[in-house]
Amino acid sequence: MRLLSVLFAATLLAQVPSPKYERPAPDQPIPFSHKTHVSAGLVCKQCHPMPDPGDFATFPATSLCMNCHREIKKDSPHIAKLAAHHAEGKKLPWARVYRIPDYVFFNHQQHTAVDGVTCETCHGPVATRDVLRREKDLAMQACMDCHRMKNAKNDCKLCHDQR
Repeated sequence: MRLLSVLFAATLLAQVPSPKYERPAPDQPIPFSHKTHVSAGLVCKQCHPMPDPGDFATFPATSLCMNCHREIKKDSPHIAKLAAHHAEGKKLPWARVYRIPDYVFFNHQQHTAVDGVTCETCHGPVATRDVLRREKDLAMQACMDCHRMKNAKNDCKLCHDQR
């Protein structure tokens, strides 16, 4: 019965024009340039580790940021805000740029282990961006198209829990 409900909903959604996937950049608690940090030698997994089982890439802890920002740009009001959050043991309330629905299962580790699949495959050229906005399509069809190109399975139960 649940499968029928999912299929019915998918049929309805297919008839509704989808909004353009490019969106304006969300407001962030402090300005952050991936371009600047990547040019300093940082890589995705340093700031966005994927703890087991690898379902999520996490946001960096303020302690990681403060490793450098105790000295670099320490007079910046934005770094002062970061330092205050760190001193209080609070996480920065980053606004998500990419989010998949709760009813979709996605494992970052499984995907980045595939030859030719990188963070950029789904998130775009983040390393060149001073400000992030959603610029890649994360709709089901985009995922299915990628699976076809990679000769990966496209079974519903891979991404959707049918319990």
